[in-house]
Amino acid sequence: MRADAQYRAVRYALVSIATGLLAMPLIVAILVALMPIDEVYSLPARLIPSRLEWSNFTDAMRRLPFLRFMCNSLVVSACAVMGAILTSAMAGYAFARFHWKSKRFCIVLLLGCLLIPAQILLIPHFILYSSLGWVNTYKPLIVPAWLGGGAFNVFLFWQFFRTIPRDFDDAAKLDGASHWIILTRVMIPMAKPVTATVALLSFVYHWQDFQRPLIFLSDFQTYTIALGLRMYQTAGGGWINLVIAASLVAILPVLVVFVITQRHIGPCARVVDQEAPGRPS
Repeated sequence: MRADAQYRAVRYALVSIATGLLAMPLIVAILVALMPIDEVYSLPARLIPSRLEWSNFTDAMRRLPFLRFMCNSLVVSACAVMGAILTSAMAGYAFARFHWKSKRFCIVLLLGCLLIPAQILLIPHFILYSSLGWVNTYKPLIVPAWLGGGAFNVFLFWQFFRTIPRDFDDAAKLDGASHWIILTRVMIPMAKPVTATVALLSFVYHWQDFQRPLIFLSDFQTYTIALGLRMYQTAGGGWINLVIAASLVAILPVLVVFVITQRHIGPCARVVDQEAPGRPS
């Protein structure tokens, strides 16, 4: 028992040290964000500020309409997350429960989509959205999430739905439930780990997306937080403490979503790791 306690203490100590090293960049960023500007460029360099300038955060928010940028990103991310969860769950349910002649071919196409870089599709997407009159709107950022939700998200739902016994489907069908009812009231509530994982990945992707808003948005009032931060770095790059303060504020929604969903991510990772992706059901 004593050896086990010593081993546990050593393991916790190593984990604590590793956590501290990984958190060091964030700690340094917080300290720099709270420094007066004269101490940021002082020589020799200072790590601990002589006084905490909490006004740096308010100054960073006032120099550009950051709250508007964050609201724009929240609208885009929230709408895209809802579409990604719903449509990828529908596609995953179809792969897991339905059978058709070209199912193997569709599975190959699904896995092949994971190999296509998103940059290759930018020009075709711009031509398509321009012909539809969607440029300078949020539709190019939101609508694709409602048309399948992404190949990886479909793969996650497909693999998880395969682990759910068909007895639940049969019991629901005996009560007269349709496939839509089975999906929304039986399968998705049971797939909380995958739903949380897809929500987190989709939110992070759309929140930090820089390339697509840069191409499809031209009105300053519609900019997302990624474009806002880039503008701040260009306009006020000398005020590094304010730039870092704005960046710290920008990651708060991501941290909130992670805290909400993190307890469900582990089960999803274990299920996907156990399932073989090449064997269709």
